[in-house]
Amino acid sequence: MFEKLEITRMAQALAAHAGRRMGVIAQNVARADTPGYKARDLPDFAKTYAERAGEGLRTTRPGHLGLSVRSAPEPVIFRASDAPNGNSVSLELEMVKAAEVRQQHDMAISIYRSTSDIMKLALGRGR
Repeated sequence: MFEKLEITRMAQALAAHAGRRMGVIAQNVARADTPGYKARDLPDFAKTYAERAGEGLRTTRPGHLGLSVRSAPEPVIFRASDAPNGNSVSLELEMVKAAEVRQQHDMAISIYRSTSDIMKLALGRGR
């Protein structure tokens, strides 16, 4: 039943994106001392969500509005080399991104929980 609500699908997609992004951040932190490693990140959730067919703008036929069906975004390199050994990981920046991702995940869970509470009230099974 919840899968049919756009808000719950969006919250689920946000939570999944936050999980994938946290994995990429963890890889960056784990490789902070690896010579030549380039820090990676995922594209912004709003951009990837809007680009996915059926979850962003509504389309009436394949190719409408120039949207294409895509799977989970692949991590991309965003920064040039900062360290003498060619490594571009900034632990401070990775920690800031990790805090941002946690906020996104918490928001997704809060939206899902609120939607669930509203549905329970509507069905007469409220608190």
